[in-house]
Amino acid sequence: MSEPIRSENKYIGYEYRDFTVNRSMESVYVDGYHSFGWTLEGIVPSIKGVFTEVLKFKRDRKIINKAELTRLQRQFESCAAEIETLERSKIIAASAVAYIIGAFGTAFIAGAVFAHNAGMIPLTIILAIPGFVGWIIPYFCYSNIRGKKTEKVTPLVENKYDEIYEVCEKANGLLNK
Repeated sequence: MSEPIRSENKYIGYEYRDFTVNRSMESVYVDGYHSFGWTLEGIVPSIKGVFTEVLKFKRDRKIINKAELTRLQRQFESCAAEIETLERSKIIAASAVAYIIGAFGTAFIAGAVFAHNAGMIPLTIILAIPGFVGWIIPYFCYSNIRGKKTEKVTPLVENKYDEIYEVCEKANGLLNK
């Protein structure tokens, strides 16, 4: 880490904190934490997963309005977590439906294979048709459901981003007093 800054024999002590964040939200966290007095020291890949990274920050220990900044920071973190949850909700239901339909398609194909091995060609054709349909339809179902969910969730996400903006604006005002 960096050395404490010394100017005219005035020592500044820092507090350090690491935040594990989702890569897709990295810029939101970097910009947001800056409003609470944190200075970015570096970004390190996380051992928790491929899609996360650790943001290393520092700030002056004797920052003014620290209690209010901490409260606003918690509110910011809550809003950011809600945004991540809303973004994930776009694909969860769509994925579940697509997987279930694909599994049924696979079951029909398995039945067609067993029917073929048993020498029942007409049953093979009867089972293969819904099997192939069950492999093709999931993509369209996924796209359709995800599109509908995105339409529902987008205004909520935008409201959360507006809330984050207001929280960061308040925090920045406290820093510049």
